[in-house]
Amino acid sequence: MEHGSPILNSTDNSQQAEASSELTALTVAAFAMASLVETRDSDTVNHILRIQHYIRSLAQRLQGQPSFAAVLTDHYIQLLYQLAPLYDMGTMGIPDRILLKLTSLTPMEHAIMKTHTTLARDVIAQAERTLGRQSELLTTLKELVFSHHEKWDGSGYPQGLAGTQIPVSARLLAIADVYDALISDRVYKAGIPHDKAVGIIFQGRGSHFDPDMVDVFMEMQDEFQAIAQRFADTELDMQRKIEYMANAIAEVAEL
Repeated sequence: MEHGSPILNSTDNSQQAEASSELTALTVAAFAMASLVETRDSDTVNHILRIQHYIRSLAQRLQGQPSFAAVLTDHYIQLLYQLAPLYDMGTMGIPDRILLKLTSLTPMEHAIMKTHTTLARDVIAQAERTLGRQSELLTTLKELVFSHHEKWDGSGYPQGLAGTQIPVSARLLAIADVYDALISDRVYKAGIPHDKAVGIIFQGRGSHFDPDMVDVFMEMQDEFQAIAQRFADTELDMQRKIEYMANAIAEVAEL
């Protein structure tokens, strides 16, 4: 029986350690940037953590299905986990008067709000041009930021993609994002109970969401609830957010 060269094994181990270190650094950097994004809207930092864990748990459950197995490798799921915090990075380009508005947006304001997807896509596209080559990391991030508001029936934005035209990454994020938005308290609204949120997700099966993903979500809904409880917002989190938004709104009103 032949054994691998000690030198080659050492090199492989070194490369694996370096790759692991890079992923760890990416996680820290992504979380830091996402935390900055979250300061400008009604979400809390815990929202980022919940989204990360929802996506990873749902993706891991889908790994065993033939239609997802080729895409949802362990490496890809870890990449999604690392990048998920940045999915709303485009909101950094939305004016405070719209992003912080507590009442309904006008049609014009809503149209501007929708541009957060294309703003983020354009930033990443510029990064790709600067890099001068294809990057799995940037490609995946571009999918997340650009396509998480697409809907299975084609009624979403910005491209009106339908079905499997929507990247798997964005389909996963759509369920995670909507579920968390439903159950979470915001400055302007109270969250709804888990059971009601699950019912709304199920109603969106085949219209808003990938039906196969919804079926798996229904089977593992208790895991989503456990994640929500583990990373629940505290009263202090909400108070800080209320104070920040009150000050920000006051500043906007003075302009």
